[in-house]
Amino acid sequence: MKYFLYIIVLTFSVISCNDDGEPLSTHTANWEKRTLDHALSSSLESGSSYLSVYSEIYNRSEHRTYDLTATISMRNVNRADTIFIEKAEYFDTVGNSIRTYFNKPIYLTPMETVEIVIDDKDKAGGTGANIVFDWKIKPGSNPPLFEGVMISTYGQQGLSFTTQGIRIH
Repeated sequence: MKYFLYIIVLTFSVISCNDDGEPLSTHTANWEKRTLDHALSSSLESGSSYLSVYSEIYNRSEHRTYDLTATISMRNVNRADTIFIEKAEYFDTVGNSIRTYFNKPIYLTPMETVEIVIDDKDKAGGTGANIVFDWKIKPGSNPPLFEGVMISTYGQQGLSFTTQGIRIH
């Protein structure tokens, strides 16, 4: 019985290893499958939204932080219309651009959600990170909804909270 338990623990340990040194991601969108290969119509309405994202938060003082995993949801809240996200740009606490998640507009079909996951090992954003989304919708459609869920678990403690995007000019 001990030998069997040892084999199971060893198997799970080997399976969970990540040899490439890259942060693990729980969800990776395939942007190429949803990019457009034609120009968007000039009749679409344009907008931008801002979403607060926390890579880490302070604990007890400004010298100690907890690392967080962030799940960023881009949601099409329309039942009949496709929407288009032209850009999702990630900024750090002091406003420096860290990365852009896709280089061509992507589409979200009616009621679809697409996610960006920022691994808890990715501290580039810091305590005041954000993402700015540029999007286009059909006139009369609902604008996209952007939400962030930040989570951390250490031992038997868990911490989670949400943020919601706001439209900006």
